Amino acid sequence: MTQGIIETWLKYYPIFLKGALGTLEYAAIAVVFGTIVGTLIAVLHLSKNKILSIIANVYVTVLRGTPLLVQMYIAYFFLPMALPALNFISKEQWVVISLILNSSAYVSEIIRGGILAVDPGQTEAARSLGMSSKNCMIKIVLPQAVKAILPSLAGEYISMIKETSLAGTFMMYELMYTRVLLANKFLTWQPLFIIAGIYLVMTTVLTWLSGLLEKRLAESD
Repeated sequence: MTQGIIETWLKYYPIFLKGALGTLEYAAIAVVFGTIVGTLIAVLHLSKNKILSIIANVYVTVLRGTPLLVQMYIAYFFLPMALPALNFISKEQWVVISLILNSSAYVSEIIRGGILAVDPGQTEAARSLGMSSKNCMIKIVLPQAVKAILPSLAGEYISMIKETSLAGTFMMYELMYTRVLLANKFLTWQPLFIIAGIYLVMTTVLTWLSGLLEKRLAESD
């Protein structure tokens, strides 16, 4: 068994490495753009406008309460048909968008928690000095919230690395999709052990780096 795995790795490691890079890329895109969208959703969720707050709450509830794979299928099969004006977006790009939106729902809760963790007295003091709520959020609250949420964002990236394995279902070149490529070479179980090992290495290294970041931030307090 071990010999077969080693031989498979030595012969096909470029395929696995390309898949791993695809996984890291998709996860990074999802979390980076998910953070941008998630920040907007978090701000709307905290808005004093009840309608905006309810819309944000429904958005988060739906995306967190339904399986990512179902969201991917809807994005891949339904949205191109429902939105023909956006035919310049490929089906694969719709899948990436579904990753972004899914990540944004989780990131929005992370950011909302970070914002709520900021001492409200600072906001009240800024408002009493004539600062608008918008400037107060941008210049006082968000900079402090960022420090609190960075470790959690790193955790979201680690989770998204594992979630992107579902993208292989739609023939997108990421780590899990390498199993499909190598199945044509009559390799069945060997790629699975290699893929599992690569995922373990990536998540372990990133978890360690996240721990260092969290420790560094704690020391700077």
